[in-house]
Amino acid sequence: MADFGGGAELEAFRAEAAEWLKANFPPSLKGKAAMAGAEGRQPKDGDFAKWRQALGGKGWTAPTWPKEYGGGGLSAPEARALQQEMAKIGAFSPLQGYGMGITMIGPTILDYGTEEQKRKHIPPIVKGEVRWCVGYSEPNAGSDLASLQTRCEDKGDHWLINGSKIWTSGAQWSDWCGCLVRTDPAAKKHEGISFILLDMHQPGVETRPIPLIAGDSPFCETFFTDATAPKEAMLGKLNEGWTVGKRLLQHERASQTGAPQGGGRQTPLQEIAKRYVGEDAKGRIADLDLRTRVVKNDMDARAHALTVARAMAESRGSNSPSNAVSVLKNSATHVAQTRSELTLEIMGHQGLGWNGETFKPEEMEAVRGWLFGKAMSIYGGSFEIQNNIISKRILGLPDTTQST
Repeated sequence: MADFGGGAELEAFRAEAAEWLKANFPPSLKGKAAMAGAEGRQPKDGDFAKWRQALGGKGWTAPTWPKEYGGGGLSAPEARALQQEMAKIGAFSPLQGYGMGITMIGPTILDYGTEEQKRKHIPPIVKGEVRWCVGYSEPNAGSDLASLQTRCEDKGDHWLINGSKIWTSGAQWSDWCGCLVRTDPAAKKHEGISFILLDMHQPGVETRPIPLIAGDSPFCETFFTDATAPKEAMLGKLNEGWTVGKRLLQHERASQTGAPQGGGRQTPLQEIAKRYVGEDAKGRIADLDLRTRVVKNDMDARAHALTVARAMAESRGSNSPSNAVSVLKNSATHVAQTRSELTLEIMGHQGLGWNGETFKPEEMEAVRGWLFGKAMSIYGGSFEIQNNIISKRILGLPDTTQST
């Protein structure tokens, strides 16, 4: 994979990282990134816990975050080199499925938080000591998020929150919630919103999981009944939470661009195809049409990865996401969903298994992954919303979504 830059210093860091990983990554976890992705079911002890403590203590769970708050303090090229070295040995970040702290809340606190907020919340996120969720969508405020009605009242020495959220991923396991609330009902809908950091461990918070067809579900309904938060829990300025909220969404989309996270290497699709469909005399996938589509998906995946690498290099050390993440999110969605479709086609009737001894674990996982992968076109802003952002903010095309 191209690094688009670097030199002797970067290679020296790469060697240092490789040596540290060899000494600290438990061989028993090699290639087991799915353990980290199993939200709510990560092991709390053993080698997994030791690895979380080691990587978190190094700050490499958040490699580009400032060292003074527990991060790794690495440059973007160094962080990419670290990811590559992790991938080589089957290592992974133990926090990649651990709530929204690393991907969304942490970066937003770094952008808008006070010094006190940063020192209180960032180190526990880096170490994996707390889990965060995000309170955005409501039953009557989905795509039109600015119509949210969860109220936050100023009670002098604290905030009082009443209302409900829906699709709050991981709320049932979370310690904290980054929540958009309405602090001025009389203001224009975009101007009366604030962003609150809310402790989930209080009597006024109730979560109810929402079952999904794919099996396990991270989604919840979340209800606030006289929930409270201290006055210093507001992130950003009063009634300017819409700006903070949009920034968080940029960070979310950046985390969904498919940048390599280390250890998440999938079995090459051509290997799966040869196993189920067979090979021809030259060792190629036996079916010509299938072979062509598998190669096309591989080319798309490689082009996407190179574009991510180029975008990182062009950021010139900036860790702030740009509108380009909308392009990369849609590209990552296309690659992943196409791969899932091809996998089921390759497996044939074995790709329709839900349970039972006649199906292998990877076959049952394939159909579950295919079902859950449909959500990629929706969460973090739908495919269509990303196209609108691309057309307006990158291509400069006229806005056709507003009435004249």
